[in-house]
Amino acid sequence: MYYIVETTKSFQQAADDLDAAVKRHGFGVLHIHDLGTTLRSKGITFDEQCKIFEVCNPGQAAKVLSADMRLNMALPCRISVFTDKGKTLMGLIKPAQMLSALSQDASLLQTAAEVEEKTIQMIDDAR
Repeated sequence: MYYIVETTKSFQQAADDLDAAVKRHGFGVLHIHDLGTTLRSKGITFDEQCKIFEVCNPGQAAKVLSADMRLNMALPCRISVFTDKGKTLMGLIKPAQMLSALSQDASLLQTAAEVEEKTIQMIDDAR
């Protein structure tokens, strides 16, 4: 269900490279949640870094929403760059597997598979 890879890059370099890869693959970055900074700003001790990128391809999103508006709750796709015990990692929950739990529509599953292929390529390119 997960696709997670380790990189030798620093956390910030991996985040910067992911941002560029998302754009090269025709997706947009809607928002970046800096989870580590947010937690620390609330007084919580949190030693790791974590940025969650909300990414979207408008054409693919429109296909999904046109078929089943309830699936708006599964959008946009999220790709994370995070640290864990000194390692920098990048990952996502695979869209095809997630969507297959929510819908049996073959066309939607095909769209999710296409998005999954692209988002994995983004991670691999940024790695």
